[in-house]
Amino acid sequence: MPKAKRVTITDIAKLAGVSPGAVSFALNGRPGVSEETRRRVLSIAQEHQWVPSSAARALVGSRAGVIGFAVNRSASTLGTEAFFTDLIAGVQSALAEYRIAMQMVLVSSIEEEVATYRHWSSSNQVDGVIVIDPRDDDPRLAALQEMSLPAVVIGSHTSDPGHPATIWLDDSQVAHTLFDYLAALGHRSIAFVSGPAEFQHTRMRIEVLAGLSERGVSGEVIATDFSPAAAAATMRRLLSRAERPSAVVFDNDMMAIAGLRVAQEMRLSVPADLSIASFDDSVVAGLVRPSITCITRDTFGLGSDAADFLREQIDAGEVLPDRMGALPQLTVRESTAAPS
Repeated sequence: MPKAKRVTITDIAKLAGVSPGAVSFALNGRPGVSEETRRRVLSIAQEHQWVPSSAARALVGSRAGVIGFAVNRSASTLGTEAFFTDLIAGVQSALAEYRIAMQMVLVSSIEEEVATYRHWSSSNQVDGVIVIDPRDDDPRLAALQEMSLPAVVIGSHTSDPGHPATIWLDDSQVAHTLFDYLAALGHRSIAFVSGPAEFQHTRMRIEVLAGLSERGVSGEVIATDFSPAAAAATMRRLLSRAERPSAVVFDNDMMAIAGLRVAQEMRLSVPADLSIASFDDSVVAGLVRPSITCITRDTFGLGSDAADFLREQIDAGEVLPDRMGALPQLTVRESTAAPS
């Protein structure tokens, strides 16, 4: 069956008896046409199910009705992180009410991410972007400012002058909540199996752990790629030592579950022989046995708030003041106890 011909602005102009320019003004809510003409054009467009093309949007300078999300993660790692599932669901839930779509792409480097933003900006494919995992001296932030592309950064502290707005969570306070709890239980040897060390939230967690030396706590950090496989391999090395840590903290829930499996494989009792905790929570973390002590955050709500904040900035046409997200809470479960 032949594909139906796509209705164009020229087609609508012929049906309405006006110029293509008048149709463009009417469809994009711009002045220059009478209300009667505008109603006639909109009626014809609706009747023929007209949908604007990205090229047409670029020509008239109107909105794309799309926000962009470039994620610097491998597809295999991304699929294991509950954080991203909840974040994306929250973003899409907030955008759906306004019939705004999300375009998500996976990139392999910061350079590719910046190139993606430049492509989106130059072709008017997106109205703004959500940025995650900020770094110190992050080249993405200056590039976005240079492009004047609206953006919201999900970060660990307020934005620097001249950078995009941030919806931020105090990761230093969050790290204190978890590490201080383990220290209060009596743990004096804590290992932190983290994600890439260049991320601001990872660095802040590392700094908090190092600061516990004043309380007689020895902290060790092993950076990985967030994958369960890397977490499991690291856990085997830690637990094969003559002197093992008494507690191990992981950057996310899937890493923690992989670490728990290794501890069980090596016939260690959790939490009698070893405490395990995670900086991310999920339904699964509460269902495994023993259930895992986690930092619990409303990631769905964070995604929704970030999307709303970005939409407000796009509407305002300027960078709005930073906003603070809801502070995550410690959920104590079966995997942590005082060292024996």
